[in-house]
Amino acid sequence: MAVQLVRRVSSEIRRDVQAAQERDPAAKGASQALVLLTWPGVHAVLAHRVAHALRAVGVPALPQILAFLARSRTGIEIHPAAQIGQGFFIDHGSGVVIGETAEIGDNVTIYQGVTLGGTGFQTGKRHPTVGSNVVIGSGAKLLGPITVGDGAKIGANTVVIHDVPANSTVVGNPGHPVRVEGKRPTGPDADWAHLPDPVADAMDALSARIAQLERQIEELGGLPAPSSEPASVARANLRASRGGGPSPAGG
Repeated sequence: MAVQLVRRVSSEIRRDVQAAQERDPAAKGASQALVLLTWPGVHAVLAHRVAHALRAVGVPALPQILAFLARSRTGIEIHPAAQIGQGFFIDHGSGVVIGETAEIGDNVTIYQGVTLGGTGFQTGKRHPTVGSNVVIGSGAKLLGPITVGDGAKIGANTVVIHDVPANSTVVGNPGHPVRVEGKRPTGPDADWAHLPDPVADAMDALSARIAQLERQIEELGGLPAPSSEPASVARANLRASRGGGPSPAGG
């Protein structure tokens, strides 16, 4: 049994190193030995593989000690009981937290500052279940026993508290699915800089509607034409007319 366990962990670690080489541009051309020695995300996952295996066979204390040492070394905290599939890659990784009952599928990529956490002090299953081929952007928080479907993408700084459909992209706080250029999102190459911003889209729609209403009222003779000066200039002129100086808050 011990031999089988060592073989399984070794196979998982080799796949994790390959995942780093495939998904991290900085690892292109780097040898497996170099990635294994110098990539903190790989170190954290390696320590977790060993700690999880030791916990599975009932070794006391040592799994928690390994998890503590890995957190001290890498800034990545993974509970030894968390279940993680093959090809798991943590890019950069500082500030990543993966809770006790979290479950992660195969070929998942997460970035720094991601939390797979619980809510409150409930017992039992209290952390997210993440499907395969999922990408989770920097600073995203996935909270509670939610399920993230296969192939989903979670935008940077998104707060997810509800289930995420497969092959969808989720942004916002609270997070909700959006479409990216009408294409089904797959793979770990999300263009995080150009994700949709539904809040900005709604504000643009409201601004356009207000402008349309102002034009209609102007045509009816109810209001003068709106000022074309920038809002910042208008605020400065208003303060000057009231005799006020510059705002102590700046701007």
